[in-house]
Amino acid sequence: MPSTTHPYSGVFLTPGSGSNRDHSTLCYLENLLHPLPVERFNFQYREDGKPFPPPVKKLVDEVNEAVIKMSNREGIDSKKLILGGRSLGGRVCSMAVAEGLPAAGLILVCYPLHPVKKPEKLRVEHFPDIKVPCLFISGDKDEFGTPEEFSQHLPQISGPVTRVVLEGKRHDLRGADEHIGEAVSEWLNKI
Repeated sequence: MPSTTHPYSGVFLTPGSGSNRDHSTLCYLENLLHPLPVERFNFQYREDGKPFPPPVKKLVDEVNEAVIKMSNREGIDSKKLILGGRSLGGRVCSMAVAEGLPAAGLILVCYPLHPVKKPEKLRVEHFPDIKVPCLFISGDKDEFGTPEEFSQHLPQISGPVTRVVLEGKRHDLRGADEHIGEAVSEWLNKI
């Protein structure tokens, strides 16, 4: 569990596009960070049983609304919340923060730098507007972004960036929840 002397008071986590709030990584992080308030959020399209997400702008709006609700419910200013999640969920949180949603930092697990086999379709246009501390965790065999591609694009982020690359892991980071938890705990104790 992270120290209580840091500038955050809660964590808001979102799943990847094909998953939900019960993904093992999100559950692991919630248990690890207890008693810190952690919300594992489901996008509405998943609640509605739809297999594919709507346009990303709608998801950003959902995150904005859900973070405000969590802030009010827990009595925590959103600028004291760490936001993030897996893949699409982390991307959406990073876009919300870049567009002005206050946050203490971003945890971005297997961030989808680009679609599989489409490295020219980068998802980094908002990076220069991210001014909070960021933790990127990905595998060295991730089809959505190689370590070299991340090295090329992460310097665009204005805030401090910490990167953890898990050897031998693909985009799903299967079996890596403990390693992810260690990286998150270590990062939270440093910010």
